[in-house]
Amino acid sequence: MATDEVNNPPHYTSGNIEVIDFIEDQHLGYHLGNVVKYICRAGKKEGSDFLTDLKKARWYLDRRIAEIERHAGRPS
Repeated sequence: MATDEVNNPPHYTSGNIEVIDFIEDQHLGYHLGNVVKYICRAGKKEGSDFLTDLKKARWYLDRRIAEIERHAGRPS
């Protein structure tokens, strides 16, 4: 049976739910959604490296932190 690499690659579902369902349910947005995605899928995609995936997650987290710090103290 062939895998569907577009809609349901094997590394998307390693638990009971797909990562995207959690990200959408929690309204995490782009940066934090990518943090969760890279952590949950770290090392599971063929050819991916666990440490590199964690560094990608950190990159997105650092960008979100920087964004918050830039806007700190500004009125809403």
